[in-house]
Amino acid sequence: MKKYNCIIVDDDEVARLKVVSIARKFPVFNIIGHYSSATTAFTVAEKEKIDVLFLDIDMPSMNGLMFRKKLANIPVCVFITSHPEHAAETYELETLDFIVKPLREERFTQTVSRIEEFMEIKHKADLYEASFGDDYIYIKDGYEKVKVKLYEIWFIEALKDYCLLVTAHKRYCVFSGIGNLLKESHFSHFIRVHRSYAVQKQFIEKINTNDITLINQIKLPLGNSFKENLK
Repeated sequence: MKKYNCIIVDDDEVARLKVVSIARKFPVFNIIGHYSSATTAFTVAEKEKIDVLFLDIDMPSMNGLMFRKKLANIPVCVFITSHPEHAAETYELETLDFIVKPLREERFTQTVSRIEEFMEIKHKADLYEASFGDDYIYIKDGYEKVKVKLYEIWFIEALKDYCLLVTAHKRYCVFSGIGNLLKESHFSHFIRVHRSYAVQKQFIEKINTNDITLINQIKLPLGNSFKENLK
């Protein structure tokens, strides 16, 4: 089982120790420490490799939102707070989950499932690496690197913070937004046909008003704002 290093930060001792107590029931977590001060926790996080943050928001000196902004490189952030009015703001900071106090174990269990799912996706897709040739790329697939020829990729599908590169035989996960991916020179010949899809024109067999058909009768939606790309 993979273990993820985490820290817990909350100036309320009772609330903090409750998070510690519940988190210890899940062997997936390696608790590096728990802190009443975000300033102290920040010093630790700069020295240690941290995978998961459990943060309160309303704390003196440096609040949870400021703390997350300073440590935006940490993959997972979960806010546990008494202030639901901050929920929208936290999601601008790439928050994986937002829990309103009092913390319940069954609610925390849902969060753990989200963390494991997210980290599995991230692991599969730390994925996309620089190309080693003009017509192929190397992609991490588990613990191996797989050579994927660019001309074998039928289309790209965007799924939140990552993309799927779809070939005749397999789908490969890439940890990149579709917009950034298409800026890469190796993907410059892909045509964006929808906010969630880009295709290679040689695989298009039919263009309809609201969709396109690729080989093997694969239908993809065609967005109004992208129709000009097909001319």
